[in-house]
Parts: sequence; structure tokens; C-alpha cells
Amino acid sequence: MAMALGLATAPAVSLGLGRFAYALVLPAMRSSLHWSLATAGTLTTANAVGYLAGALAAPTVAARRGERTALLGSLAAVAVSLAATAAFADLTYLLVVRLVAGAAGAVALIVGGTLAARLGAGAAPGRSALLLGVYFAGGGLGVAVSGAAVPVVLGGPGGAPDWRTAWVVLAVLSLAAIPACLPGSARPGPAADTTRSATRSAADPGLRWPARPLLALLISYGLFGAGYIAYMTFIVAHLRGHGAGDGLVTAFWIALGCSAVVAGFGWSGILGRLRGGRGSALLMAVTAVAAALPLLSSAAPVSYASALLFGSAFLSVITAVTTCARDSLPQHYWTAAIAGLTTVFALGQCLGPLLAGTLSDGPSGTTAGLAIGAVLLALAAATALAQRARTVPPSAPPAPAVSVPTDTVPG
Repeated sequence: MAMALGLATAPAVSLGLGRFAYALVLPAMRSSLHWSLATAGTLTTANAVGYLAGALAAPTVAARRGERTALLGSLAAVAVSLAATAAFADLTYLLVVRLVAGAAGAVALIVGGTLAARLGAGAAPGRSALLLGVYFAGGGLGVAVSGAAVPVVLGGPGGAPDWRTAWVVLAVLSLAAIPACLPGSARPGPAADTTRSATRSAADPGLRWPARPLLALLISYGLFGAGYIAYMTFIVAHLRGHGAGDGLVTAFWIALGCSAVVAGFGWSGILGRLRGGRGSALLMAVTAVAAALPLLSSAAPVSYASALLFGSAFLSVITAVTTCARDSLPQHYWTAAIAGLTTVFALGQCLGPLLAGTLSDGPSGTTAGLAIGAVLLALAAATALAQRARTVPPSAPPAPAVSVPTDTVPG
């Protein structure tokens, strides 16, 4: 548990600070740089494109550099890229640094997730789901920390919101968090010696992992990636557009992050009992309902309910998907399978912001962007129900089934 808590630094930095905090800075950047919502969405898409590249590269990077070096180096790269975001206002430059942040964040998340999954190898389903839940809950902690820090910077004295200082603060917080993951990266678990070679094998482009047994999960995860990122990118702009002040935005973001942290512990028992795609479907359905709430009313209680519901489920979806993949495939496929699922997820994230941003520039504003996100999340939940339960012994030999190389997009 202590190692899982330490490894949770990876999603805290790569997701909470490196990706989601952009939603807090976005309104100030739009105002200062005179962006449309479609332009603002392209930065999220650039981050997602980088995330896609990082997901494809993660197994190879982990094999060639070692898991510890890959994890620490990628987290440091995220922090540097956040600091670099404050340097210039040129859109092309900002697209590049957001792409770098996405790529480094994907490597950190996948390598850390593999280490966290290994901690629960051989444990009871509820226990292993708990360890993964604790790991991914780190993203919620990053959201809560950014929610407490960024609005203070943006709302400080001196006139216009200082979006550059906000990025520097995020970079400092990221660097300060990295030492916490040292114990977990140094001692990945009892299977470290036997799985190091397996990790290298999984990263071998010549090895194929069986994707067909997880086809429904792959499709649903891609839809979820498109839907959830639309909400996380534009919800603050939506709240601001409907009269929300600094206090409500701060409380909303902290509530969302804290809910995600608590959910990392709360969902483990349920996910341990739900087989196949049912756990993912349940959580995706919760996010769909949460994403639809701001469309019904702009009242503060409704906004808080949306934050609590969405926060309680969106990071736990990653836990449910990873648990399903781990239960369905032998251990030597885990790194490649997690990377493959993350690749499809990243493809969804590339498309979601562009679609939602373009719609948000229309007559309905951010309401249209949030609506398409809610619809995609509902479709993801329905698709996940089609994922059948499969249990494969960890020692099972590589399956000769129809499969996808780790260096291509599965599904």
C-alpha cells in the first residue's frame, strides 16, 4: 500500500497537473491571447497526440532505459514542459510543449501503472483492485492541488490573470512531488526479477498481444477518452460563461479532485466483484450522468453534484479497464496491453477536444461541447457491457490468437 501511494505521484503529475489543470488556466489564456474555443481545444488535442505517441513508446522506453529511469525521467520531463509553457505565447510553440507534456505523461502513467498492477499480482481481486485504485487516485490528488493553487494565482492582485505564473506554479508542484514515487519505482514488487525480462519481451515489436478478447473494451475506452476530455477541458469555461466566480470554480475543482481520491478506495470492493466490462460500464455511466447535469442547470448545487459524481468515477474507469486487461491476459502481456488500451484512449482524446471545441464556438456555446461529451460517455458505457469476462492464468503461454503489434493502434 505504501508503494502504491508513492507511485500515485505518476498520475498526480501526468494527469492532475500536466493535463487537467489546463482547464483552469484556459479562460485566462483565451482572454489574454484572444483564442476561440476551437483554438483552445487544439492545445488539448496536441497534448493527446503526445499522449498517443508516449503510449506507443512506453514499452520500448521501459525496456531500454529500465522502469525506474523511465518513470522518473518522464515525470521530470512533464515538469520541465509545464515550466516551458510559460515562456512564449506563440501558438505553435505552445502546441509543441503541450505535445511533449502529453508524451512524457503517458510514459509515466503506463510504467507506473504496470508497477502498481504488479504489486497486486496474486492477491485477491478486491485487494489488487484497491492497489490500482489507490494508484490512479493520484490523478485526483493532482486535480485537487491544482484547484487550490491555480485560481489563487489567476485571481491575485495586479490586474489581468497571470496565466504564465500559473504554469510555473504547476511545474514547481510537479517537481516537488516526484521524490514520493522513489520507493515504489525502486522496489516494484516481489515479481520484479521474473518480470523484467517479460517487460522487455512485451516491448519487442515482434511480440503480438491478443487484442481480440478485449475488442469491446478497446472501443468503449476510446469513446470514453473522447467524452471525458470534452468535459474536463471545457467545464470551467462553461461555468465561467454562466456567471461562476473564482470561489465556485475553486470549490468545484477541489471537490472533483477530492472525490476522485476517495473513490480510489471506495470502488475497489465493487470492481473486485464485477467481471468483464461491467465495472467499466458502471463507472462510465456515472460519468455520463455527471457530464449531463450542468446542461440541466447552472445552479451551484447542481455544479457541485456534477463535480462529485464525475470525480468519483472518471479515474476509477482507468482502474476498471486495467483490472479487466490484467484478468484477461497473462502477465507478460500487461505492459503491452496497458499501452495498447492507452493508445486507443489517446485517440479518443485527440478527437474529443476538436469536436467539442468546434461545437462550442457555435450558437449554443459550451453547452453543445458538453452535450457531445455526455453522449460519447453514454455510448462508451453501453459498449463496455459487451466485454465478456475472461480469466487467464498468469503463467499461461502467449496466445496465438488474432492480435495487434504494440507499435500499432489496436482495435
